[in-house]
Amino acid sequence: MSSLLALSNSLADTVEQAGSGVVAVNSGKRISPSGIHWRNGIIITSDESLGRYEEITITLSDGQTRPVSFLGHDPSTDIAVFQLQNQELPVVQVGDATNLKVGHLVLGLARGSEGDLRATMGAVSVVSGAWRSMSGGNIDQFIRPDITFYPGFAGGPLVDAAGYIVGMNTSGRRGTVLTIPAATVDRVLNQLLTKGHISRGYLGVGMQPVRLPSNLKAAFNLPTATGVIVVNVEPSSPADNAGLLLGDVLVTFDGIAVSNTDDVLALLNNSDRIGKLINVQFVRGGALVDLDILIGERPAE
Repeated sequence: MSSLLALSNSLADTVEQAGSGVVAVNSGKRISPSGIHWRNGIIITSDESLGRYEEITITLSDGQTRPVSFLGHDPSTDIAVFQLQNQELPVVQVGDATNLKVGHLVLGLARGSEGDLRATMGAVSVVSGAWRSMSGGNIDQFIRPDITFYPGFAGGPLVDAAGYIVGMNTSGRRGTVLTIPAATVDRVLNQLLTKGHISRGYLGVGMQPVRLPSNLKAAFNLPTATGVIVVNVEPSSPADNAGLLLGDVLVTFDGIAVSNTDDVLALLNNSDRIGKLINVQFVRGGALVDLDILIGERPAE
């Protein structure tokens, strides 16, 4: 057998094995996204690709459809979670996306609404550290695979050369493909299954960016030329209890420079800070002030 034929057969076997836990998610849109049987009875898919959350069915490899119930979602990381009951369906083998390197061969999988398995192949074009989505979600790793994103591939898995599922594929800007890594999926999934929502830190303030006078920046050796001014403080909120006032200009949060409201929100999105005393630095009346604030949990919507 030629080496090329051996590679071809190996790829086909990998697609078949990894694809056994891939389903189509029928949510009322003309093009159905795919879904991944991530854990026993738990299906994940791309949140932005859904037309609704009720009366959802999935299509299996034999073309049969089964109902699933909505458990929760996190639009900021594009993850929606559904539960499948009383159905024997293989659970995918989840791998570690941190092992990916630029140039590694990867596969994108999907399942059509008729039950047919689909695949596309390419290489990892970009791998870097943690990043924040446009809607404020903290994602553990930036992964951009160079694969063709055919209709229906959103919500499907990215498969490494060993056949492990290392993340869920979704669409990025200008038609690019991004992969939500397995670590992020597990973190979001754990919170949705235990709490029904994503825990995020809470200060209880209204904010807007403001430019700092150059003399203050120089005098205090501030890390940025802009800060975040407090324009509203909710009564009995963590900020109010700690003594934060209207007009205070935040410049650091937990030792990290903040220059706009997105910076603060991204830091609050880390649920590990909930219930902890966090040091903030701000400018008040021309002086640099340090204050410890006990971070609360943002009320669930």
